[in-house]
Amino acid sequence: MALIAATGFGVWTQQETAEAWRSLIPAGGAVVACDGPDVVGVAVFLDLELTVPGGAVLPMAGVSWVAVAPTHRRRGALSGMFAELHRRMDRYPIAGLEASEAEIYGRFGYGPATIWQRLSVDRVAARFHPGVPDPGGVRVVRAAEHRGQIEDVYERWRLQTPGGLHTPQVLWDEVFADRESHRDGGSAQFCLLHADGFAMYRVHSADKKDRVEVSKLAAVTPHAYIALWRALLGLDLMATVDIDTHPDNTLPYLLTDPRLVRHPGRQDGLWLRMLDIPAVLQARSYAADLSVVLEVSDDILGGGGRFALQVRDGRARCAPTDAEADVHLDLSVLGSLYLGAHRASPFAAAHRLRCSAERARQLDAAFATDGPAELGYGF
Repeated sequence: MALIAATGFGVWTQQETAEAWRSLIPAGGAVVACDGPDVVGVAVFLDLELTVPGGAVLPMAGVSWVAVAPTHRRRGALSGMFAELHRRMDRYPIAGLEASEAEIYGRFGYGPATIWQRLSVDRVAARFHPGVPDPGGVRVVRAAEHRGQIEDVYERWRLQTPGGLHTPQVLWDEVFADRESHRDGGSAQFCLLHADGFAMYRVHSADKKDRVEVSKLAAVTPHAYIALWRALLGLDLMATVDIDTHPDNTLPYLLTDPRLVRHPGRQDGLWLRMLDIPAVLQARSYAADLSVVLEVSDDILGGGGRFALQVRDGRARCAPTDAEADVHLDLSVLGSLYLGAHRASPFAAAHRLRCSAERARQLDAAFATDGPAELGYGF
């Protein structure tokens, strides 16, 4: 398994790190494809917990380490492994993954449900608007010496953030171990700590221009968020501060010149596949009432069907039905709508969701969320 995964992704994982991730694979959570005595493909799922809009937490099968040997591509190995892997997910209502290749997973019913937005801030020229408060309360600390507080802040943050993931202790061990192999050429880890937030970052030096790469920022309150960014933009001698975050980031609104916050890249984050459509749709909260019949197609893995979805006062009831459908969509599209990062109307304009314009607007209103979705961490 390790050889095929390393060959597929082009990198060897350090043994301690690999063992930490392996400890999250439940019994029966790994499948391999073989050609005689040789392993030519591997796929696993991890035992994870996903926060959904409204704060409910769902058990999630986190699909990972999916690789097929270059000698056996396009021979059905991936389809066979996925069919078997998903048969083993019987206790999970939802599955998620990060897609190394975006073309592959939509046909298996996965849709991109969060967005990574790359931000790069010109730290030297950045100035805060006069009306933006200066809450203070940020300390420079050694992260490992404040592990309990950092874990507590992150737990509060992930329970209020759609896409947040519970972090098991073995993964926190990896964070605080700060292994050199995880630094990507940067410095050892620095940490800024607030009672309601923290930022971990590294310094990268190139061409006499030092830049800050924020590896994790979690803020439970708006004041904590502002305080942390005041500290980050106060790091003298640094040219830029870079971070991967969500598209609705507040930072440009804090500065007198929002053009100093550049957007050099954007890509999908978490992809979701609903394994138990009624349970998953009933788990989240909604922003508007809705009454629709969904015809959900899932051609390869056969997890679709027709469902009546009724939303009243923020809560949903969903059940299979024989009533005539008024919304037709693939399971992958439903996964993209679920956390609120994508709207129904653009899918309708692309003919990937078929319904009336009024129905599309109703779906937009119902699936909207107060807080932006953000993947807790990569897996």
